[in-house]
Amino acid sequence: MKKTLLLTGFEPFLKFTVNPTMKIVEELNGQTIGDYQIIGKTMTVDFKSSGDQLVALIEELQPDAVISLGLAGGRSKITPERIAINVKDGAADNEGHTPVDELIHPEGPAAYFSTLPIRGMVEKLNESGFPASISNTAGTYLCNNVMYEGLHTIHTTNLNIPSGFIHIPASHELAIQHGNIPSWSHKDLKKAISICITVLSEKSIKSKQTP
Repeated sequence: MKKTLLLTGFEPFLKFTVNPTMKIVEELNGQTIGDYQIIGKTMTVDFKSSGDQLVALIEELQPDAVISLGLAGGRSKITPERIAINVKDGAADNEGHTPVDELIHPEGPAAYFSTLPIRGMVEKLNESGFPASISNTAGTYLCNNVMYEGLHTIHTTNLNIPSGFIHIPASHELAIQHGNIPSWSHKDLKKAISICITVLSEKSIKSKQTP
């Protein structure tokens, strides 16, 4: 029996008129990679609603794993995030909200660590010829917000499923628009995320086989 993986991306935001995570999520939706059937969803870039959207999806779909994707225009590597912090602060979102030093959950811990096999993902990506490294900051914008919300929900409801966040570089389409920023082809971006899902699936299978 196939497991389900909730894979989320974001709509375009700020100066980025397209978001490669949105395209990846749409194209992988319904596909099966390893042990997972993928359910792809696009999140709004809105501090007030994006967290609620993710929580509602987790409650509705009861997935066996969650991976959220975000665009990090300026990064040159695929970067799984190690940690999400309990703060939202940054530029205006798509609704014009500009939180300053706000807690995501006043009752929540200062931070949550990713429960994805991020070291294994990075190692497999590099072995496959895709530059990757672990990132120790997801920032304080929407990406960190969604990562924290997902991990907080999973922790407080005792779901015990892997969850975390992966940042990707800009696509060539964005580099053409914005000039001197690192970029990858859409094909390579999607392949890299497929590799990450494969690593997660293999870890899940090994865990089941361990007595």
